[in-house]
Amino acid sequence: MYSKKIAAILWYRRDLRTQDNPALLHAAKHGLPVVPVYFLSNWRGGHLWTGSKRQHFLCGCLKALARDLESLGSRLIIRQEDAVAGLRRLIGESCAVAMHFNADPDPYGKIMEARVRQLCAELGVECHAHDNVTLHRPDAVLTRNSQPYRIFTPYSRTWLELPKLGPFSSPERLSTPAHLKSLPLPTVENWGYQIPDAQLPEPGADAARKRLQRAISEKILAYGDKRDFPAIDGTSRISQDLRFGLLSIRTVYAEVIKARSVAKPTGRANIDIFIKELIWREFYFSILHHFPNVLDEEFNADWRGLPWTGKEPLFSAWKNGLTGFPIVDAGMRELLATGHMHNRVRMITAMFLTKDLHIDWKLGESHFMQNLVDGEIASNNGGWQWSAGTGADAAPYFRIQNPWSQSARYDPDGIYIRRWIPELAGVNPSRFTQPPDDGSPLAPEYPAPCLDHKTERARTLAIFKHHREQTSRQ
Repeated sequence: MYSKKIAAILWYRRDLRTQDNPALLHAAKHGLPVVPVYFLSNWRGGHLWTGSKRQHFLCGCLKALARDLESLGSRLIIRQEDAVAGLRRLIGESCAVAMHFNADPDPYGKIMEARVRQLCAELGVECHAHDNVTLHRPDAVLTRNSQPYRIFTPYSRTWLELPKLGPFSSPERLSTPAHLKSLPLPTVENWGYQIPDAQLPEPGADAARKRLQRAISEKILAYGDKRDFPAIDGTSRISQDLRFGLLSIRTVYAEVIKARSVAKPTGRANIDIFIKELIWREFYFSILHHFPNVLDEEFNADWRGLPWTGKEPLFSAWKNGLTGFPIVDAGMRELLATGHMHNRVRMITAMFLTKDLHIDWKLGESHFMQNLVDGEIASNNGGWQWSAGTGADAAPYFRIQNPWSQSARYDPDGIYIRRWIPELAGVNPSRFTQPPDDGSPLAPEYPAPCLDHKTERARTLAIFKHHREQTSRQ
């Protein structure tokens, strides 16, 4: 048993909760004082992988976490500096003998963890990394030859066969040394932003649990039937909660399985589709773990070096919802207004950028990460490469969604489109399902379509075909 005069550090990162948190549980289990710390990053004014909406949501989550820790008798220590330098200082200030953190799945987080392990070894401090983000580590779901899966379906079969851990218990009381100094809780001004004018989800673990309860009681029994229709509130809306660790994936899965056990056959089938989406999330984590180069290049080597010829004015029109394609523009405006975009529309807008505008998927990937509150590096990269036709188990390059027919199928009454594009409020929704015959705008204040989909589809097919022929000769 450790002496009561020393402490264990709990390094918070993307696990902003006190319930079902393995790092917190293990930090507290020996009865040591616990030092919960969060390090604010030092960059200001802009970042490729985040933006004002995500940072504002993060600030709210930190405020809620601080409140939850106080209810346990503890407090959240906020510092703003390089995490390794800060942890070195905090180890000395607290006389810490142990470091606990939940492992990060992305390459940047792993680099930082390696530095922390080195620091702990240098200082003689125990260092404990805990599995937390996924139900199964990437190296636990492998082929019979111990190779990573590249195709989703066999990965999902193996994933489903593996036993699942249930939620961890939570400590009832904590103590934190009173002498440790902390910065005030942050606001977006810490990173040079202004508070965004956006309709963001309520932050914090309590709000996340309420969203999960609503998803379980009202949504997942019809998930497969409703999830593709953006005008319907048919998705779980817990993705940001998993991203920031307001909910544990173990808790989510346990609640879903509980609901499935009492559901009727139709409900079970819908729940199974929801579980499949949880598996896609872990599949993309596995891809990023085993093939971290996907952040810099196409997963499928056949498509590396593809020419992306799209021009900046079209990229700007896409980002601002001014392409003249209603379903695309509605999605982009929803993103700007809420930090969220419906899943079906994410595919439509991503495929439009890459296959109609011929713009590099990496630019779209970064724009989504800067604006999505739920932006997850692995899933975002996987989704963009899927839409571009370059990724793991991606849509084949010749699968090119037609935005007009997507509108007809998934927003036939134009409810979603008119919700986000007020210029089109008085336009008959049948006009959203096919391009205007004369290429004119659908409404006086709305732009005409910026291109002809059939022409650009043919161009994309030619580009991919030519690239494949060229690379096959090399």
